[in-house]
Amino acid sequence: MKGVWECFLSTARSRAVTLCFLAIGGILIAGILAAAGTEGTLIAILEAACLVTVLLWLAVSGLLEWKRFAELEKLVEGLTIPERYLLGEMLPKPVNDMEKRYFQVMREVSRSAIGLVEQARREKEEYCDYVESWIHEMKTPLTACTLILDGAISRDNMQSCDSVPSCDTEGEKSTETEFMEGAFEEKPDIGAWLYERQTDLRKLRRELKRADNLTESILYYARLRTAEKDVKIREFSVGESVGEAVRSQMELLIGAGISVETEGDFTVHSDEKSLCFILKQLLINCAKYCPGCHIRIRAEEGVISVRDNGPGIPAHELHRVTERGFTGSRRKDAALGSGSTRAGSGGTGMGLYIVKELCDRLGITMEITSKEGEFTCVTLEYGSRVK
Repeated sequence: MKGVWECFLSTARSRAVTLCFLAIGGILIAGILAAAGTEGTLIAILEAACLVTVLLWLAVSGLLEWKRFAELEKLVEGLTIPERYLLGEMLPKPVNDMEKRYFQVMREVSRSAIGLVEQARREKEEYCDYVESWIHEMKTPLTACTLILDGAISRDNMQSCDSVPSCDTEGEKSTETEFMEGAFEEKPDIGAWLYERQTDLRKLRRELKRADNLTESILYYARLRTAEKDVKIREFSVGESVGEAVRSQMELLIGAGISVETEGDFTVHSDEKSLCFILKQLLINCAKYCPGCHIRIRAEEGVISVRDNGPGIPAHELHRVTERGFTGSRRKDAALGSGSTRAGSGGTGMGLYIVKELCDRLGITMEITSKEGEFTCVTLEYGSRVK
């Protein structure tokens, strides 16, 4: 009833000019009738009838407008926020000339907005497709460089072994000894040189691994728009995925002086590649922000916990570490899962955001707990899909 009364008052206000002219007209008619000698009773009856007619007109107009407003509100509420630009195409047909003009304006505005949205959507899809294809192309030379480095390290190891004299015959021993003596006269520190060369190759391999991790991270970010197409649900062993994630990041973990302990296993129906990426991202963060720590990965009864004994995450930043682009406060050290940056190094703040998005899409409950100066623990719970 309150809505009807408000609509009635709104109708009266919108027709204030018309009501003023009707009032002036009623007064003039009453004056003319009085001047013509018409009885006062008749004039009062005529004026009352006019007043009732005007009030009925306002009431009916208010009810019709209230009904149309209710339809519009229902139409707007039925649309999600991204679809509001389609409202101009869904408006009810106009009932008078003024509404027709407004309807035409809204239709033009809506069609213009639809065109701009579709153009932006096409450009976004084309850009994301290009980024995804570029990443695939980029991963090929990175993999090739890693294989070349593996071959170089193997050849250096073989050369260092071949430099040891053979003891098959006395003549061969004498010849090889003379050769080695000549070699060491030219390069007396060949052992140290080989060691430094292998160290440099290992450092280069770690940097290539970091580049490969970054390309994989942006690839998963690009795939978030079509995650339902890339997800492959099947039964797999969580323990095997944990082992694969640790092995893939072994260079970074060794370079950061990090030890990893794994235990437990269970079988689950989910996307194995996504879980492997999630675990790798946690290990990457730890290698980057928490060198020298010990990581314990435990899998049992549908729950995976990744815990380190690093410096932890500040309490005021803990609830924000999964926000897109959040990099936290600049400190020398940060814990596993923190988006904080160390002095001299930067972070994108995207790692845990992508991890959280993947967990939400796969129905994994993710929880991060931490105590500054003691530990950080990331818990992944699968729930009812555990076998």
